[in-house]
Amino acid sequence: MEIATPRGPARVDLDHPDGRPRYLLVITHGAGGGVDAPDIDAVCGAALKEGAAVARVTQSYRVAGRKMPGAKTEPQDEAWRAVVEALTARPEFADVPLVLSGRSNGARVACRTAAGLGAAAVVALAFPLHPPGKPERSRAAELRAAGVPTLVVNGDRDPFGVPDAADATTLAVRPGERHDLAKDPGAVAGVVVEWVARHVA
Repeated sequence: MEIATPRGPARVDLDHPDGRPRYLLVITHGAGGGVDAPDIDAVCGAALKEGAAVARVTQSYRVAGRKMPGAKTEPQDEAWRAVVEALTARPEFADVPLVLSGRSNGARVACRTAAGLGAAAVVALAFPLHPPGKPERSRAAELRAAGVPTLVVNGDRDPFGVPDAADATTLAVRPGERHDLAKDPGAVAGVVVEWVARHVA
């Protein structure tokens, strides 16, 4: 389905579990990627099996045909907030805990908007701590600003860096994984659903 945002329509693929959802997972892609990335696909499948409703969000800039969201963060956050607010307003999600998630750039968006959207938790896949080769341009402040329990899953070979454990509730570093977390996405998904089960009612 499409959801209107101030920055144009976004596309949402929404899957429901049998019965009332344990939580609503709203997850989005990296800057130039899609919601079919291996780690996203695995996490969504595992969460659905655990009784979550899962909304995969293709952001408005990608629907419009652009490869990158642009340097300014507010337009992307504004569109993302509109999507999440439309989803949480649906009757079937009344009083259902909200978990925001994304990979790479999408993880940054989830962290920046979590507190304002009333999220119960954030799952950050391959959080891009800094541009490759530029550790002085740290984005750790975005991670710390989430304001809710936050899981970060990064590979130990990620050229975008690995956040400090002190900047998240839980940091899971996957050995041998790079930025795409594609070596063992099933293991990534297992870490995510187990953590969410412990941190979200």
